[in-house]
Amino acid sequence: MTIYRATVLDTPDDPFAGGALRADDDAGILVRDGMIADRGAFDRIQAAHPDHDVVDLRGGLLLPGFVDTHVHFPQVRAIGGLGLPLLDWLERCALPEEARLADPTYAAAVAREFLSGLVQAGTTTALVFGSHFAAAVDLLFTEAQRVGLRVTSGLVVSDRLLRDELLTTPERAYDEGRALAERWHGVGRNRYAVTPRFSLSCGNGLLDSCRSLLRDVEDAYFTSHINENGREIATVAELFGLDTYLDSYDNHDLVGPRSVLAHNVHPTDGELKVLAERGASVAHCPTSNASLGSGLFPLDRHLAYGVPVALGSDVGAGAGFSLLKEGLQAYFMQQLLGEQGYPLVPAHLLHLATSAGARALGLSSEVGDLGVGKRFDAQWLRPSAGTTLDVALRHAAGPEDALAKAFTLGTTADVDTVWVDGEVVSP
Repeated sequence: MTIYRATVLDTPDDPFAGGALRADDDAGILVRDGMIADRGAFDRIQAAHPDHDVVDLRGGLLLPGFVDTHVHFPQVRAIGGLGLPLLDWLERCALPEEARLADPTYAAAVAREFLSGLVQAGTTTALVFGSHFAAAVDLLFTEAQRVGLRVTSGLVVSDRLLRDELLTTPERAYDEGRALAERWHGVGRNRYAVTPRFSLSCGNGLLDSCRSLLRDVEDAYFTSHINENGREIATVAELFGLDTYLDSYDNHDLVGPRSVLAHNVHPTDGELKVLAERGASVAHCPTSNASLGSGLFPLDRHLAYGVPVALGSDVGAGAGFSLLKEGLQAYFMQQLLGEQGYPLVPAHLLHLATSAGARALGLSSEVGDLGVGKRFDAQWLRPSAGTTLDVALRHAAGPEDALAKAFTLGTTADVDTVWVDGEVVSP
C-alpha cells in the first residue's frame, strides 16, 4: 500500500446541482491494489498506517484523471486545420488523413501518437471515435491495453457521401463490429462503442445494422455527432425527411443511457427533452466549436432540460488533447453568451472534465473523483519552477483560485505524473 501526500481537488458532488469543490490542502490518500482505501488529513492517514511508503506530491495539485468524452483516434496529425467550416474541414483535412489508416503500419504509428497524447494531457479515460478500418481499430485497442488507459471505442461506419475507401455496407459493418467487440469488449479496460460517423453519411439500412449491433453486444455504448453545423443539419433533414437530427438516431433505437452524442450546438427544445427522457449525454467540444465556427454551446438549455454534459477535446478539429484548455474555452463561450450563458466557476470546469465524463460513460462508481472506494486514476499537475503557473499557484488565495489558475494557465507540459489503477502510466 502507498500513501500519496498532496493538495487534492475533486468534485464528487455535482456543482451544477449545488455541490462544491472538495479541497484538502494536506491530504493523505491510501491506495491499496489500485483502489483508494482511505482519505483524510495526512497526519491521520500516516499515523494509522505508519509502515506504508509515502509519495510526496506537495508543490502542485493532485486531480482526478481527465475523462474525454469525444476524441478522434485517426486525426492526431490533422490538428491545426484552421479557417474552414465543418464539412469543408472534413473534406480537406480529416478524411484524407483517415483514409491513410488503411495501412496498418501507418495506423499503428498513429495509435501510439494518439495514446501518448492522451496520457500527456492527464486523460485516463476516453470515449474514442475509432477508424473506418477494422484493422486500425484493433491496433487502437491493442495499444490502449499496452498503455493501460480506459478506452471505449469502435469501428466508424458510413455508406454514403464520403470518400469511397471509407464506405462500408450494413452487413460488413455489423460483422466487423461484432468481431471487434468479441475480441475487445470488456477485455482489460477496453469497451466497445457502436459508432456511425453521423447521419449525414449513414443511410437507414446502416443505422439499422448499428441498432442490431448495439442490441447484440451487451452493455456496448453508442456515440456519434449531432447538430454541429447549420449546413450539416439542413442536409440531414433533407436526406431523412425528418423534423429533427435526433430523430435519425432515435428512430433506430440508438438513443439511451449509454449514448453520448457530440456537439449539439444547435438543438431544438424537443430534442433536448428527448435526450433527457432517454438519459443520453452530450459531449461539449468548445475549442472545436470555436475553430470551425460552429457556434456557442447552449449549456444553460441543456441543464434546464436535465441533459448531462461533459467535455470532449474533439481532436483533430479541437485544439489539442488538454481538457484544461477545453474547460477554459467552455468558460469563455458561456461568458460570450451573456445572459443566455451559464455562469461557470472553477468547480464546474473540473466537474465537466472528470466526474461528468465518468457519469456519461457509466463509470461513476469507479473513477471521476478521488474518494474512498474509487480507483486511483489521477494526475499530478506540477508546473516547472519559475513558470507563470508555478508563480500563480504559489500565490493563490485558496483552492478555488488555484483551480482557476490551473485551467487558465495549465498545459500538457504541466502534467507531471499520471496513474491508472495506482500504476504510473507512461506516454
